[in-house]
Amino acid sequence: MRLLHTSDWHLGRSFHRESLHDAQRAFLDHLVAVVRSEGVDAVLVAGDVYDRALPGLEAVAMFDDVLHRLADLGVPTVFISGNHDSARRLGVGAGLIGRAGIHLRTDPDGCAEPVLLADGHGPVAVYGLPYLEPTLVRERFGLAKGGHAAVLGAAMERVRADLAARPAGTRAVVLAHAFVTGGAPSDSERDIAVGGVASVPASVFDGVHYAALGHLHGCQTLAPHLRYSGSPLAYSFSEANQRKTMWLVDLAADGSVTAERVPCPEPRRLATLRGTLDELLTDERYAEHEQSWVQATLTDAARPSEPMEKLRRRFPHTLQLLFDPERGDAEPSLSYAARVSGRGDLEVAEGFLRHVRPGAEPAPDELGWLREGFERVRETTDRKADLPR
Repeated sequence: MRLLHTSDWHLGRSFHRESLHDAQRAFLDHLVAVVRSEGVDAVLVAGDVYDRALPGLEAVAMFDDVLHRLADLGVPTVFISGNHDSARRLGVGAGLIGRAGIHLRTDPDGCAEPVLLADGHGPVAVYGLPYLEPTLVRERFGLAKGGHAAVLGAAMERVRADLAARPAGTRAVVLAHAFVTGGAPSDSERDIAVGGVASVPASVFDGVHYAALGHLHGCQTLAPHLRYSGSPLAYSFSEANQRKTMWLVDLAADGSVTAERVPCPEPRRLATLRGTLDELLTDERYAEHEQSWVQATLTDAARPSEPMEKLRRRFPHTLQLLFDPERGDAEPSLSYAARVSGRGDLEVAEGFLRHVRPGAEPAPDELGWLREGFERVRETTDRKADLPR
């Protein structure tokens, strides 16, 4: 059986305020084309369909469109809700939609109710485990306490119990949205540690033939049967060196798997550049990134004037600007407390103005307003101090 494993679409998300609507639509077009051209038997989407619990209308329209297109192909598709999704909203109409071969698994109580598929070698049970927030599902699994490992472990016990009651030779596939120990995170994933220790051991998935994982945005293999597809698009500059793909998984008669990566369309390259402003504006090494989305870290000792405007003349898609001055041994880095030690309030305020507007001295009117403001604060403080207690 040939499976296409993807996850973390985050429909509706932007990239540093740049709209990704067209890029996400291009990915969904690509997914449907791969299903058609590669003879895919089932599509697995391991959570975070949307970027937020209340998605915008454009995101909902994209999701609705791809559901119709997958249903028209007659290829069963299994979705689970992730930690970004509203499970209740994503699961609306699940029973009716399931008749079209689109299976939405968003209810923790349905963890042990698989989507049953079959090929020439027999049955394949596909179990969808939605994101399980420990504080919300402990009681439903009969647990008095415990974090992510405990609740996911309880869900998998139900899966193994159901599988044991099925005909011998039934192959098992699980979808889960979790942080499995050994996985490499990116900056764009939402922390799920609020409900306890975030990570779960890989051994929790013992007993199944393939675990299609979601949550981490980098494509990675923890074991031959345990893989993250990653997100189809980059959602942070920490993903600049990631190759965005889906997994095309072949499940053999004996339950063994082989998998290959299918590249996703790249709307624009990402580049993380570092150097002085003059270096970034003149060095020919950076010419290849002139049409990339750019994160620039300036190392100038003094903050340059209008750096973003100047950078965008060469790199029009500069989205993030950071400052990390390089200091020599003669100019050691000092803490903020050390830099302002011995200065009065007015001096500190003047220094702030000079810091945010390099090369420009505070105007006389500004200094007057600052002086008046500090005097009023002191007068108010003195009056309160004189009040009887």
